Amino acid sequence: MRRRRSPRALSRGRTGSRTRPSLSPRPVGSCAVTNAVRTPDEVLEGLPDFPFGSSYRQWDGLRLAHLDEGEGPPVMFFHGEPTWSFLWRKVIPPVRDAGHRCVAPDLPGFGRSDKPVDVDWYSYDRHTGAVASLIEDLDLRDATIVVHDWGGAIGLRLAVEHPDRIARLVLLDTGLFTGHQRMNDAWLAFRDFVARTEDLPVSLLVRRACARDPGDAVAAAYDAPYPDAASKAGARAFPLILPTSPEMPGAQAGQRVLDALRGDARPKLFLWADSDPVLPLSTGERLAAALGGAIDHVISDAGHFLQEDAGAEIGRLIAEWLA
Repeated sequence: MRRRRSPRALSRGRTGSRTRPSLSPRPVGSCAVTNAVRTPDEVLEGLPDFPFGSSYRQWDGLRLAHLDEGEGPPVMFFHGEPTWSFLWRKVIPPVRDAGHRCVAPDLPGFGRSDKPVDVDWYSYDRHTGAVASLIEDLDLRDATIVVHDWGGAIGLRLAVEHPDRIARLVLLDTGLFTGHQRMNDAWLAFRDFVARTEDLPVSLLVRRACARDPGDAVAAAYDAPYPDAASKAGARAFPLILPTSPEMPGAQAGQRVLDALRGDARPKLFLWADSDPVLPLSTGERLAAALGGAIDHVISDAGHFLQEDAGAEIGRLIAEWLA
């Protein structure tokens, strides 16, 4: 039996339409900040190895989606750029089957969540606030967070700002962005490509950062939430708002998080790919050392999207660590 939800009602969504879906995103209308579009639910059905429905809630005029699977102590999974909760489909089952409640949000602008069309809408503060509201809506406590890519900057900030809610940290190929961090040439080239490409080829970016090509069906699932250029504003925004100097917005917040976590005693698990072209293993080693730890497991034959290359292995490692 599924756990009873908090008094703020959350809607559970699985559309049963048998008609051929329109691939065009639907306008949401005017929300508190900007206009947004919504990918039709039907477009996101029948994806490979993704039997999960979504729960929906309202935040800042947007309908935001999250997966909620299993029962037990909560584990939250935070995706980054340019992915969505589909990224965690191989990782969640071993953790869920080990007796944990698995919650994986789609950040605003990604996946099944509504997508503001203005690139300038997206910010570190706003995305952190969106996920903080989910933790409060579900009244999650004693939670473990599993973070990847931009999900690390968001999730680790939540760990600092809500220590009463988050008890353990699992870090996968991620970073804290203070403006002082070193970004390699591959990432800088990626940022420049995003800046000049309005219709971002989302699945191509994922495929190029995997050690093994995930195949056409999986690539199509990463493209599915974004049927046109306007729906890709979030995917374009994240590289552009990552602070590369201490003067950029978000840099001071990132520094505060890093400073707070240096002496943090909460248990941490560091998993890193051996072949990440974006955040190489040396980056993970520096981050782990800065947080008083070390890389616990190097995932062999895996790229930046190590969940694609070794998702079941990662799920087992997390479940064993939590046992």
